[in-house]
Amino acid sequence: QVQLVESGGGLVQPGGSLRLSCAASGFTFSLYRMSWYRQAPGKERELVATISSAGGSTNYADSVKGRFTISRDNAKNTVYLQMNSLKPEDTAVYYCKALHGILDLSYWGQGTQVTVSS
Repeated sequence: QVQLVESGGGLVQPGGSLRLSCAASGFTFSLYRMSWYRQAPGKERELVATISSAGGSTNYADSVKGRFTISRDNAKNTVYLQMNSLKPEDTAVYYCKALHGILDLSYWGQGTQVTVSS
């Protein structure tokens, strides 16, 4: 069955770094655009970063530009989010999402908690 499993979250001090991973299985990963979203307590889920199916195109929310980097390894069916210069306002549950734009199929992971606090 389809699975997206995030990992790499945790507690980090302001200014620190984390690398999130999302391992995919059960579908043809290389055909899907991948995204990272986040949801802070009491707030709506927001798009953080997106990467095209082949990895040649990326987009970022203004709030994370220059600090976060999305990448993927289609041989490992995994997408990553490198997060640097973390701020307390980056605290949220981070989710990965797979989207097949033509078939309009999408899948979500279960999320991983990121807490930025001193």
